[in-house]
Amino acid sequence: MAKSQTRRVVFQPAAYQGFQQGVHQIVAAVRPTLGPLPRIVALEKTVSSSTMPEILDDGGVIARRIIEIADRDEDMGAMFVRHLLWRMHEKVGDGTATAAVMFQSIYDQGIRYIVAGGNAMQLRRHLEAGKGVILDQLAGMAIPVEGKEKLAQICESICYDPPLAKMLGEVFDIIGEHGRLEIRSGRSREIEREYVEGMYWSNGVLSRQMITDHVKMRTDLENAAILISDIEINDPQQLIPVIEMTMKAGIRALLIIASKLSDDAMALLLAVSKDPAKFQAIAVKAPKASATDRAAALEDLAVLTGGRVLIKQAGATLSGLKLEDLGRTRRAWADRAHFGIVGSKGDPRALREHITTLRAAFERADDPGDRRRLRERIGKLLGGSATLWVGGATELEIDARKERAERTADALRGAIADGVLPGGGVSLLACRPALQQKLDQSTDTDERAACRILIRALEEPIRTILTNAGYDASDVMAEIRQAGPGFGFDVRSRQVADVAQAGIFDSASVQREAVHSAVSGAALALTIDVLIHHKKPPQAMQTA
Repeated sequence: MAKSQTRRVVFQPAAYQGFQQGVHQIVAAVRPTLGPLPRIVALEKTVSSSTMPEILDDGGVIARRIIEIADRDEDMGAMFVRHLLWRMHEKVGDGTATAAVMFQSIYDQGIRYIVAGGNAMQLRRHLEAGKGVILDQLAGMAIPVEGKEKLAQICESICYDPPLAKMLGEVFDIIGEHGRLEIRSGRSREIEREYVEGMYWSNGVLSRQMITDHVKMRTDLENAAILISDIEINDPQQLIPVIEMTMKAGIRALLIIASKLSDDAMALLLAVSKDPAKFQAIAVKAPKASATDRAAALEDLAVLTGGRVLIKQAGATLSGLKLEDLGRTRRAWADRAHFGIVGSKGDPRALREHITTLRAAFERADDPGDRRRLRERIGKLLGGSATLWVGGATELEIDARKERAERTADALRGAIADGVLPGGGVSLLACRPALQQKLDQSTDTDERAACRILIRALEEPIRTILTNAGYDASDVMAEIRQAGPGFGFDVRSRQVADVAQAGIFDSASVQREAVHSAVSGAALALTIDVLIHHKKPPQAMQTA
C-alpha cells in the first residue's frame, strides 16, 4: 500500500510540502478565471464520457467542484483553500479568484520566511495587523454608487457581459440593495425583466376552484381583509364567525392564510363566494417549508398589514378573533404558485422599526444562508421585486449566464451598500504606500517580513489579470508605476488608463472580503505544523 495511504501523522518539513502542493493545485485551477479576459475551466461530467464538459469561469464554483486530491497531504491543503473560497462565494458572490492568488502569494512567501528561521506565530500576528492597515485604506477609498448607468458599469466589471450588466443595472436601480430578484431561464435568446408590484410569497390557492380569472389563472381581491395563520382549519364552523364579522364591517373580500383546509371548509368558502361582487373569500397555503421560515414570513405579513399572527405551535385558534386581528391591504392576489399583496395598510412606524431590526440582524449575521433569508425578508418589506429571464442560444449558455447573473447580483448588492473601489487591482496597489511606511518605521524582524509579504501579495491580482489577458506582467507593471496613482491597465482597450474614468470598478465589500479571507486564511495556514490523517479516510464527499 502506498505510503501516503498508510501514514497517520505528518510532521515538518513534509507537512508544509504536502499542504503547499495542495494549495498550488486548487489555486492553479482558479487563477485563470481572474480578469475581464479570463481563461475557461472545463470540468468532466461523470454521467457519460460523451457528455459535454461543464464550462466554468467562477472561482468559487470551480473550487467547490474539486472534491478530492489523490495525495492525502496535498488534499488537506486543497480542501483548506476550497472551504475558504466557497464560504466567500456564498457570502459575497465574487472575488474568489482575487482571494485565491493573494492567499497563495502570502502562503508561499511565508513558508520561505519560516523555513529560513522566522517565527510563525509572530508572523501571523503581524500579517493580521497588516490586514487591518489594508482594510482601513480600502474603506477610505470607497465611493458611493447610484444610478442605473453607474450600476451597469459595476456589473460589467464583474460579469463582462454588457447586455446582462445593462439589465441588472436597471433592475437594481429600481429594487435597491435588498430588493427581491428571481433569476430564471429565459424564454428566448434575449435577457428580459419583469417587475412585480407589491410583495409576494410562495404557495398559492388551496383549490383551483378559487381561481376566477381563467386567462391569467389568478384571483384578485380589492380592499381585502387577511387572516394570517399557519393553523389547520378542519371544521367549517370555525370560519363562520370570521366571515360574518368581515361582512358586517362592510369588507367584501377575505384572504385566508392557513396550512390546511378540510374539504368541508373549502366548500363553505366556495359557497359564500358565488357572487364575487358581494363577497369573495379565498384560501392560500402558509408560505415556506420550515416552521421557522414560515413564522418569520407570517410575522412580516402581520407587520405589513397590521394584523395578528395565529401560530399553531403556540396553541392559537380562530376562537375569539376580533376584526382588528385581521390584516388589511388595498389589493391581494393569488395564483396556483404564489400569493401577494399590494398597498398594505399596516402601521408605518411599526414597519420602519421592524425593517431596522432586520437590517441590524443582517449586519450581524455571518452565515450566508441567514443573510440570504434576512435579505429576502427586507426586500419583501421594502416592496421591490423583479424577475430576470436569462436567455441564450443553448441550454449550456443559459446556465452559464444565470450563474454569472446570480454572482453579479450578489456582488452588486454589496456595492450599493458599501460603495465601490477603483477596479482591476488598482485599489490594492494603492494600499502599498501605507504598508511601506509601516515597514520603514519598524525595527521588528517579523513585522518587517509581514509588511514585505503583503506588499508583494497586493500586486498578485493585477499581475494575474495581465497574464490571463496575454501580457507580460512585469513590463506592464512598469508602465503602471510610471503613470502614477489611480492608473491601471485596461486589457480591453489594451492601454494604461485611469480606471475610474474608464469605468473599471470593484465592489468595496467584495474587495475587503477577499483581503480578509486571503490574509487571515494564509496566516492561519502558516501555523499548521502537523497533519493528522484517518487510518481509513472517509468516503469522499459529493459536490453540492
